[in-house]
Amino acid sequence: MDGDVIQTSTLTPHPKPMPLSLQLVWLFVLALPIASIAWTVTHEEVFREPREYCQRQSKEHQSFYCRKFYYLFTCEYCFSHYVVAVFLIITRYKLLLPDWRGYLIALFALVWLSNFYMGLYSRLRLDIKHERVAIKAVEEVVENKKAA
Repeated sequence: MDGDVIQTSTLTPHPKPMPLSLQLVWLFVLALPIASIAWTVTHEEVFREPREYCQRQSKEHQSFYCRKFYYLFTCEYCFSHYVVAVFLIITRYKLLLPDWRGYLIALFALVWLSNFYMGLYSRLRLDIKHERVAIKAVEEVVENKKAA
């Protein structure tokens, strides 16, 4: 037993990297809740009062840094960076590379994709609103013809 030496490495091995196909699935799926959270905070009624406060502070506060801080809560693009950062911490998701560069690539890919999703959602809402207005106009024309 005296001659047996157990050698351990001081370097911990990297975990096996995720296959690219699975990384892409994660990319497209993770971008959905990120887009949902960023959109909800920056657009929906449930956060209207805090958002209005932040909008006022982003325009009226004396400090440049405070104005920029408050602006982050009114811009879905800006806010999505912070939501992505939280998701990266929680999930430890990396894209393409297994080190810090994978986090950086994932950050910008998720921001871009989540903002793409928000743009699609915004366009869809606009189309739905346009259809409702058109239907209401047609209904009014029909009612006016019936009344005449």
